[in-house]
Amino acid sequence: MTSTLLTGIAELTTFATDGPDTLERAALVMEGATVAWVGPATQAPDADERVDLGGRAVVPGFVDSHSHLVFAGDRSAEFTARMTGEPYAAGGIRTTVAATRAATDEQLAAHVGRLVQEMRRQGTTTVEIKSGYGLTVRDEARSLAVAAQFTEETTFLGAHVVPEGDPAAYVELVTGPMLEAAAPYARWVDVFCETGAFDADQARAVLEAGRAHGLRGRLHANQLGPGPGVRLAAELGLVAVDHCTYLEDEDVDALRDSGTIATLLPGVEFSTRQPYPDARRLLDAGVRVAIASDCNPGSSFTSSLPFCIALAVREMGLTPLEAVRAATATGAAALDRDDVGVLEPGRRADLVVVDAPSHVHLAYRPGVPLVSSVWMGGRLLTPFS
Repeated sequence: MTSTLLTGIAELTTFATDGPDTLERAALVMEGATVAWVGPATQAPDADERVDLGGRAVVPGFVDSHSHLVFAGDRSAEFTARMTGEPYAAGGIRTTVAATRAATDEQLAAHVGRLVQEMRRQGTTTVEIKSGYGLTVRDEARSLAVAAQFTEETTFLGAHVVPEGDPAAYVELVTGPMLEAAAPYARWVDVFCETGAFDADQARAVLEAGRAHGLRGRLHANQLGPGPGVRLAAELGLVAVDHCTYLEDEDVDALRDSGTIATLLPGVEFSTRQPYPDARRLLDAGVRVAIASDCNPGSSFTSSLPFCIALAVREMGLTPLEAVRAATATGAAALDRDDVGVLEPGRRADLVVVDAPSHVHLAYRPGVPLVSSVWMGGRLLTPFS
């Protein structure tokens, strides 16, 4: 097994279980796909190969725990309307559903591949991908089959919106034939629990049906206004609940007491002009916070976690280090992964080389392409495959 020494690291952000979060003048050794050693460059062991990073910073590969990449069509006109004063509503999802149903499997896979390539170039090494733009038995199953070509973190989101007709009948479809067809391709089950989508009882029914098929539960909740979704996620002990824009004190207490991670999606607030969630309030209350892109064609068409990190620092009250942790170590925890998001011996060698002396520049220089190179499973991605 070939070993590689990365040296010349000005600052290494590790988020190690024991020890400091960052090391200066550091080095890292990879053996195969795994981190074998981290520490001061002056104490680095020998390795088969040596790469001098020339005073750049290194952070763990970003973990994007919430995205909707399987879709077709364009909703830029909807974005333009919002920027000229129209309020955001989730009804535009149906526009994407129509385009996605009309696309071939090959077209969908090619589109997902392009977006995953964008993510890789910006340092994302682990990505979760949801269905939710098919909303028929056939289209949900094929959406997940496409997603599974690119990640093991696939999520069945048949309960995205009610496409037409009776909501109760649609929930029966989602929890019955649609789930049967989708479950072989999914690890997670998700529900959009909001006014105008699915209520708490419907969300509970979908999550319980998914659990009976071996799928772990997630929730979209409290994005458009206060509601029961966050407390439902806490009650059910879900690993994460996403959006969390409108939170009451009882919601924050429930998240803290349950240990459920609040996954915040700053790209959504940027694109919809809704208020940003108060991440500082959550962290100060003892709630774990993750950041994800929510890459989708309607409310957050960004694939850039560095951009989301900058937004979280500027608009949500996180320090640069807290924001990087939210996009790496806590993002991994939101996917119940203990192999990624941290750089310490025994973890997967997924890492990002930043063309700057520290992680702070990810927020300090927003919009600048600072990702110099990406290593994934100990392999340098050239090009970003």
